[in-house]
Amino acid sequence: MREAMQAPPTVYEAVGGQRFFDELVDRFYDAVENDRLLRPMYPVNMGPSRERLAGFLAQYWGGPSHYSEKRGHPRLRMRHMPFVIGSEERDAWMRHMEASLSVATLADGTDCPLPTEIRDAMFDHFDNAATHLINRPGE
Repeated sequence: MREAMQAPPTVYEAVGGQRFFDELVDRFYDAVENDRLLRPMYPVNMGPSRERLAGFLAQYWGGPSHYSEKRGHPRLRMRHMPFVIGSEERDAWMRHMEASLSVATLADGTDCPLPTEIRDAMFDHFDNAATHLINRPGE
C-alpha cells in the first residue's frame, strides 16, 4: 500500500498562522499612521482596516477563508477606485510594506528574518497588486 503524500505547508502555516499576518499589518499601518501622503486615504480609526487586510492576507496565503465569508470577493481594484493612486502613492505603500516584511515574530515571541523564498513571494505579490491598483497614471 502506498503512503499518502503530505502536502507542503502553506505560507500561512510556514509563518506560524494568523499572528504573523496581524503583526505584519500592524507594522505596516504603524508606518502609514505617519505618512503624509497615505494617511489621508484611511479612516480616523484604522482598526477595521487593519483587521480586513490581515484577514485578506492570511486567506490569500493559505489560511482560513474568514475574509471572504465576511466581505465576499476581494475586488481590490473596485474597493480602491475612490482613492487617487498614482506612482507616488504606490511607491509609498510599497516602501512601508517592504519594511514590514523585514521580520517575522515566532510563536515564542522572538523576531527573526522572514525566510527568503517567502519574503520574495510576498514582495512580488505586493509589488504586482500595488501596481495594479494605480488608477491615475502620471500622477
